[in-house]
Amino acid sequence: MEIHVDMALCQSHGQCVFAAPEVFSFDEDDRLVYATSPDEGLQAAVAQAAGACPVRAIHIDSMNPVGTEPAP
Repeated sequence: MEIHVDMALCQSHGQCVFAAPEVFSFDEDDRLVYATSPDEGLQAAVAQAAGACPVRAIHIDSMNPVGTEPAP
């Protein structure tokens, strides 16, 4: 899975940080930082974070439904 955040849309509400703190955080200058290719085990948390984003700035590529195997 790959994550892309449209920083032009992101307003730093921080909902993604609450939903998936293993993936999203703020640095010392209050800028959003995130893992661009998190472990597949974090898929559900990343999906929840994307859904919680009020401005829909988080985009996920190559995401498999929870409980399924990746395509070969």
